[in-house]
Amino acid sequence: MKRVTLKMDVERKKSRIAPEIYGQFSEHLGRCIYDGIYVGENSKIPNEKGIRKDVVDALRQVKLPVLRWPGGCFADEYHWRDGVGAKEKRKPIVNTTWGGVVETNHFGTHEFMELCQQIGCEPYIALNMGSGTVQEAADWIEYMTYDGDSELAGQRKENGQEKPWRLKYLGIGNESWGCGGSMRPEYYADTYRMYHTFCRDLSGNELFPVACGPNGDDYHWTDVIMPLLKDHAKAISLHYYTLPTGEWGHKGSATEFDEKEYYQTVEQTLRMEDILDRHLKIMDYHDPEQKVGLIVDEWGTWCDSEPGTNPCFLYQQNTMRDAIVAGINLNLFNKHSDRIIMANIAQMVNVLQAMILTEGAQMVKTPTYEVFAMYQGHQGATLVDSVIDQQWDGAGGVEVPVLSESVSVTEGEGGKNAVITLSNASLGETYQVAVNLPVNQRFAGKAKISLLTEDAHACNTFENPERVEASVRKEEWSGNRAMVTLPPCSVVSIECGVACDEA
Repeated sequence: MKRVTLKMDVERKKSRIAPEIYGQFSEHLGRCIYDGIYVGENSKIPNEKGIRKDVVDALRQVKLPVLRWPGGCFADEYHWRDGVGAKEKRKPIVNTTWGGVVETNHFGTHEFMELCQQIGCEPYIALNMGSGTVQEAADWIEYMTYDGDSELAGQRKENGQEKPWRLKYLGIGNESWGCGGSMRPEYYADTYRMYHTFCRDLSGNELFPVACGPNGDDYHWTDVIMPLLKDHAKAISLHYYTLPTGEWGHKGSATEFDEKEYYQTVEQTLRMEDILDRHLKIMDYHDPEQKVGLIVDEWGTWCDSEPGTNPCFLYQQNTMRDAIVAGINLNLFNKHSDRIIMANIAQMVNVLQAMILTEGAQMVKTPTYEVFAMYQGHQGATLVDSVIDQQWDGAGGVEVPVLSESVSVTEGEGGKNAVITLSNASLGETYQVAVNLPVNQRFAGKAKISLLTEDAHACNTFENPERVEASVRKEEWSGNRAMVTLPPCSVVSIECGVACDEA
């Protein structure tokens, strides 16, 4: 067992951690929407207005703050009018992006807004810029948000929604550099400005327009669009996926991997920090007042689809390795919360690094879900200064830094409440962490310690749904030093009180 030190100072405040950093992404892809979220009102699976109760309950437990929909690549072939009105009259289409299956459009605008209301989260809608029109986008916004006597508002009322919805987050274009239109950044920026002109605030509703940002390390895209859009967008988006092998052609199995591939996965997810730093440097150059935020609205592990499943459905299991990926990225987003205002893991149910898996009436919470549950105390808290003695480990010639951390505080009665989250990506080394406070600060009362640890290949299945589950214990912490143990392949969260002496 190795000893390391985590230094933290609750009086050195940095930035607010936006709750939206813990957002989710749902797309009409595979079994994310149908079976995963929506089963219809006549289903024997318990539901409210066709939406699975078990999934909603699970998402409410982690305080899901924001949900992105309808894509993803599907957004740029989605025409919103196909998904409103009587379900038996809705137009079926072919989902050409994801497997060529028939999309019934039974889950549309009303169903999505109902889902967000049941969860208690903000909707984040991606407009169709690729195959849609400016008029179609403007009409959709009017349909959703106008509180008047227009024809579109009347249609909304006839379809069952008397009062307009409040819509804040609006994505104007998705992956416009690729599946959303194969655009050059100059062309995209001009097209964005045209769409933005007609995406109006109606009836007191204030939109938060988000521009399509870069694909991973495409720094040229950011450098071109920032000066053209900084006065027209509130944020730009970034997409970066962790590929276990680093190769799109053979990404690797979600469950069958050796130690070298495990550490390659950690190496690939750690690239996120350099990608963020370089894009933010470009953004700061063009936007020194930092008026434009960054949204990482697609991130997570992307493995080969499970054998025997439709490869276009992107269904993959979710192991303790994915929990490590989630812990690293969420700590990283917390550390960059001065500029990162939202993140949306891909995806919420049954697709890629899913929070939840379903099969008929069964539902499983994945190890990634457990991490989000453990980290939820960071939502809306204030990031404070912290640093840990970094350690390295690896296999097969791959060596990576294995420790990750972030610390936040909220004000409470008699002092401050701190949330400390750590992850240990080493497969063989246990670390005993000395958590140190400055001499004028001290731990006060019991600390709640949640520990998630298992073999890296371990996952929750429908036969064994609770194999990977956080254990919780309480310890008495006092003085300005406490100890916590990080087993191999683990994620830990600590909730504790901290008192500060008056100067």
